[in-house]
Amino acid sequence: MKIENANVLITGGASGIGKIMGRMALQKGARTFIIWDINIAAIEDTRKELSRFGNVKGYVVDVANNDIVMAAYKKTVEECGDIDILINCAGIITSNKTFDQQTAEEIVRTMNINTIAPMFVTRAMLPDMLRRNRGHICNIASAGGMLSNPKMSVYAASKWGAIGWSDSVRIELQEMKSNVHVTTVAPYYINTGMFDGVKSPLIPILKPEYVSKRVLRAIERNRNFRGIPFGFHFIRFWQAFLPTRIFDFFFGKVCGIYHAMDNFTGRKKTDKSAAKAS
Repeated sequence: MKIENANVLITGGASGIGKIMGRMALQKGARTFIIWDINIAAIEDTRKELSRFGNVKGYVVDVANNDIVMAAYKKTVEECGDIDILINCAGIITSNKTFDQQTAEEIVRTMNINTIAPMFVTRAMLPDMLRRNRGHICNIASAGGMLSNPKMSVYAASKWGAIGWSDSVRIELQEMKSNVHVTTVAPYYINTGMFDGVKSPLIPILKPEYVSKRVLRAIERNRNFRGIPFGFHFIRFWQAFLPTRIFDFFFGKVCGIYHAMDNFTGRKKTDKSAAKAS
């Protein structure tokens, strides 16, 4: 879908790749970059920083609360017009604890923001897109949604759920012969601060600008799925082809993925936002 002259709404758009994609969208001629985030200060800072590139609007929205999402969508449309492109980018990871050490609060919060929130936001906007028979929904999941990983079991579960839901909606729209498209993106670790402390000896940690550019290109080309880097498209093939012990040896020992979270620290404590861009 063309980004030029489009209203682009990005959840978690006040930081990370959400902010970068917003800036790039404006540089491509987007009519408005609409931020949904819960960090008031970050929204205002981003709005001021990016206003030189075009029109930027910001709204404080808890995307894990359906009532708030519905009210925010109504207000956003009244002030900005129809949403052409939705990018569900808000996401969190709470810790690198093993599952037996995870608290009920951490589990619920992770699932709410990473899995349920994109459903709430999409459910609010999809009916109008279907009515217009035009629009694009991009869901930022994670390579963790395709590859099991110790010390991030809840995060992996939340992203597996996001991928399964996102691609199912894509098929539903395809069978409706709708011009509303869905792109699911599954990137590896991104150097945005969210995964500070992660070590990846063989597979490079991704640069935010690179990922942002790839996501927008996927939207423009109406891609169904985009793994970043491209090799992650073949994870499911190798899972089906290789015996589990060989698969675990290669990705766990050779690639070092199973120990990538050992020294995870995450964002600094000074960052009080509960739902940041992935």
